Amino acid sequence: MPPVSLDARTVIEQMQAVRERQPLIQCLTNHVTTGFVANVLLAVGAAPAMVDSAGESEIFAREAADGVLVNLGTPHPAQCDGIRAIDYGADTMPPWVLDPVAVGSLPVRTALAQELLSHSPTVIRGNASEIVALAGSGHGGRGVDSTLGTDEAATAARDLAARTHGAVAVSGPVDLIADASSTVRIANGDPMFTEITGGGCALGAVTAAFVAVSPSPLVGAASAAAVYAIAGEKAAGDAAGPGTFAVHLLDALRSLSAADIMSRADIS
Repeated sequence: MPPVSLDARTVIEQMQAVRERQPLIQCLTNHVTTGFVANVLLAVGAAPAMVDSAGESEIFAREAADGVLVNLGTPHPAQCDGIRAIDYGADTMPPWVLDPVAVGSLPVRTALAQELLSHSPTVIRGNASEIVALAGSGHGGRGVDSTLGTDEAATAARDLAARTHGAVAVSGPVDLIADASSTVRIANGDPMFTEITGGGCALGAVTAAFVAVSPSPLVGAASAAAVYAIAGEKAAGDAAGPGTFAVHLLDALRSLSAADIMSRADIS
């Protein structure tokens, strides 16, 4: 896999591709955050579909979805059945994102994440503790919160990417996105993301939307991280607190321009 470089113009191209193609993203996701995740997908120009029952999830993934998010935030038995029902190796399976929420801390989701890892997710997106735990070199964080810095997960991210032949996105104050041969860092964002519920879940869905239209998992995941983080900066500048931040984030994602990305993107 040749090294990949990413710049602001590439991010703009990927953002415009999402808006033009409006990918349909199937979300098997955290039930605490479904409404917010759906609204964020609409704001970036994608279409959400919360199809997670075992009788429908495999059909929808195979026949309708342009991208799939599997988020393990609330892995109750019925949803686990819906997640397992999907044939991830099918020829018609679209790109899919695994968000291993709180993996390493709790047994049901940890076992399910390891099972899903064997199906080679297109992108794995999580915080540093989750990525390290999924790679087998750590024990998870404090619930859904990471106890590690992003760079502490760099080796685990590259190892996982080599195993899955995809990309791994590690969220933090500086996002790190890696595949087997390249590493991209996105130094945008705002601490207010940590003060709302669903910020990470929504990023997983945005990642699925971008990967659905992008030339490679790394380009899709890194472009999604940049767009989301820059929109967060804009939203924080207009917000009075976390309640209005969540609303302003939707507006910022909807109105984000090429000029915003060119002036703000901090990519290395």
